[in-house]
Amino acid sequence: MAFQFFVHNNLTFGKDAIQSLSGIVENLGLKKIMLVHDPGVKFAGIPEKVMAELNKVDGLEVTVFGDVEPNPSNELIEKMYAIAKDAKVQGFVAVGGGSSIDATKAVNVLMTNPEPIGQYGGIGLVKNAVLPLIAIPTTAGTSSEITNVSALTDTVKVVKYVVIDDKLVPSHVICDPEFTRTVPKGVTAATGMDAMTHAIESYISNAANRLTRYHAIEALKIFFNALPKAVEDGNDMQAREDMMLGCIIVGYSFSNANLGLVHAIAHTLSARNHLAHGVANATVLPYVMRFNAPSCPDEMIELAKAVNLPLTGDKDKDMYALSDALLELKNTVGIKPLSELGVTEEDFDVIAENALLEVPLMFNPRQGVTKEDIIAILKQAF
Repeated sequence: MAFQFFVHNNLTFGKDAIQSLSGIVENLGLKKIMLVHDPGVKFAGIPEKVMAELNKVDGLEVTVFGDVEPNPSNELIEKMYAIAKDAKVQGFVAVGGGSSIDATKAVNVLMTNPEPIGQYGGIGLVKNAVLPLIAIPTTAGTSSEITNVSALTDTVKVVKYVVIDDKLVPSHVICDPEFTRTVPKGVTAATGMDAMTHAIESYISNAANRLTRYHAIEALKIFFNALPKAVEDGNDMQAREDMMLGCIIVGYSFSNANLGLVHAIAHTLSARNHLAHGVANATVLPYVMRFNAPSCPDEMIELAKAVNLPLTGDKDKDMYALSDALLELKNTVGIKPLSELGVTEEDFDVIAENALLEVPLMFNPRQGVTKEDIIAILKQAF
């Protein structure tokens, strides 16, 4: 048995963890930073809480960019980079969900590497080390705060692509579950299903190993228990804390084992039909798992056992137990079918063609996926 496993994080976790921010900035010796967030966090007063901590650092100049869009585009990255370059920032603080953190990762690449950002789509293409980046997640879903991935949208090619490089991992992470308390029910559901997708896809990935599977299955146990509670009652802080911790755990899995067909389809749905990433994953997750099960029946049964699903002892039936449970969970937390999300059957052909070009397909346990296979999955999710 031989494998590589990359971890690089300085993590502060728990209630009032945000109070560590000023000390981190001081220890890094930063004098000019960019604070990045999306408009949604303003309603919860989170930027003000972050600024209160930054104001404790003597002589610190803060440039604020608060207009990060969902599924950040190359154009957004160029706009943010121009501002950061002009301000001569020495580091970043990214606050929000995956979009804010991914966008900041991408801008950080350009601070020390040549433009344009699109040339870094792929694995291990970033040449130079980047600046310090302090990630402060406000959702429990993407795990972007601890991973080596930045997911971006090319609006010209109408595709979503990923920059994957170990240099992208934030230098520091502050996880304060209180920052997720005001996340709307729909966002809690979507980001939580995204996290669950990470656990399942990384567990059955053909690049998985014992260490990645250990993290994936432990995270899945947490998500199955905590997600319905967090969706039902956003003030259930034990559930909120569990979800945030689960996202840290699963990030160590999928950043090493990668993902699969669910993400290949979801990236295309996000780029073409503007679905939120977590929603896109959730819509097809149960059906992709049913499609994959014959190629990894033992792993699917192991996952089903981990979350205490009832099994019959018949492998041919039990390998589908998880996909059936995921369909029920998807409906329970309120994820709508594609037909109610602006996707039409006329879109299926292009979605399938583009999904076949996605990097995650390399790691899917069932290889030889065809356009017809993907269209069949989309029809089930419709």
